[in-house]
Amino acid sequence: MKTLILIGRSGCGKSALAARLTGLQIDGATQTAKRIGWVIDTPGGFAESRLMAGALSLYAYESDVVGLILAADEPFSLYNPNIAGMVNREVIGIVTKTDLKHGNPERAQHWLNLAGCKRVFRVSSISGEGISELLDYLG
Repeated sequence: MKTLILIGRSGCGKSALAARLTGLQIDGATQTAKRIGWVIDTPGGFAESRLMAGALSLYAYESDVVGLILAADEPFSLYNPNIAGMVNREVIGIVTKTDLKHGNPERAQHWLNLAGCKRVFRVSSISGEGISELLDYLG
């Protein structure tokens, strides 16, 4: 399985996705980057802070694939256009929380495409929607 790093703001579903993908239990909030099986879970504060965002580029070198995460109910995207070019790894987009009635997964996918993600997966850590497709892709 390819090593995947998950990057996104706090509350977007990174840890829940890491748990669903690996089948491993995750305890508490993510305060520092940590490896859960073959997934690297990062704190949302790193993506939300200019001072810490550079650390994500360094952590990305430990992975085979960078996953930019946006929840379907995000009111905005924190990713700049074409930000995927900042790392020399494959960058995919992952829309989480697709099971939310008030979500807009199409808008989130559009924002991830603008960020430079050529491949975008839509998943729900609750219902399992899209998880098998993502696992197949990373396998």
